[in-house]
Amino acid sequence: MNKKELYGMGVALVTPFHPDGSVDYDTLIKLVDYQIASKTHFLCVLGTTAETPTLSVEEQRRVRQTIIQHNAGRLPILLGLGGNCTQAIIDTLKTDSMEGVDAILSVVPYYNKPTQRGIYAHFSAIAEATELPIILYNVPGRTGVNMLPETTLRLARNHSNIVGIKEASGNIEQIEQIIHQRPAGFKVFSGDDGIALPLMHSGADGIISVIGNAFAAEFTQMVACALKGDYSQAETIDNRLRPMYDLLFLDGNPAGIKALLNLRGMAENVLRLPLVPATDATVEKISAALQTII
Repeated sequence: MNKKELYGMGVALVTPFHPDGSVDYDTLIKLVDYQIASKTHFLCVLGTTAETPTLSVEEQRRVRQTIIQHNAGRLPILLGLGGNCTQAIIDTLKTDSMEGVDAILSVVPYYNKPTQRGIYAHFSAIAEATELPIILYNVPGRTGVNMLPETTLRLARNHSNIVGIKEASGNIEQIEQIIHQRPAGFKVFSGDDGIALPLMHSGADGIISVIGNAFAAEFTQMVACALKGDYSQAETIDNRLRPMYDLLFLDGNPAGIKALLNLRGMAENVLRLPLVPATDATVEKISAALQTII
């Protein structure tokens, strides 16, 4: 398969909604155009930031198709495809069209809390069911279980199409262990904007970003500078954006980034239950930080 390689700054795209809660496909297209114009390195579609659990199966398909058709091959597409039922993921891979998808992002199973042996067996089964490249996604704060470096490295060594990981454990020591012991070609992406730069300094390959939804050109430039070794310029950009990193998560994700997108006139500040918009106090803090950036 001739799939585009993922590197650098990938944006975890939001799903914009109309005030009535329906998906705003016109704004979705505008957000894709913004990423393309900003020279973002790749798009992460239907991930956590997209509020994917609140979308119906049909809405998920239409969001995916809308982005793929409008993108028209200009940026690589990383498609979120995970869950806590291994067979359901395999069935989707076998029945849904993956045309236009360059790789899938698959999260550690949540809620049922598998052992490390179970996590390994889960991802092994997925890897054997598809030829698509797979990026693992470790986010224990959401899944309730941490995929240990030993499990990640075993998967990377034993399955040629498991090509990387989005590491959002927040444990820099754990992530650096993966970076230093990974097989050749296995990529490590930060799952947290705030530690992307130090991780790239340690050898990480980039970031799957939240703030990149609203500051795509700036964050892409920061990542590009770091990857070519210009840490001075990267730090300058990182320091400019840093006041926003924690604020975007005060009321959870994507409440913060949707508030920021709204303040920038890019999307409505609408989420689907059980998620709710950021509080007025948080929006005020985001607005104040925004004035120091723009």
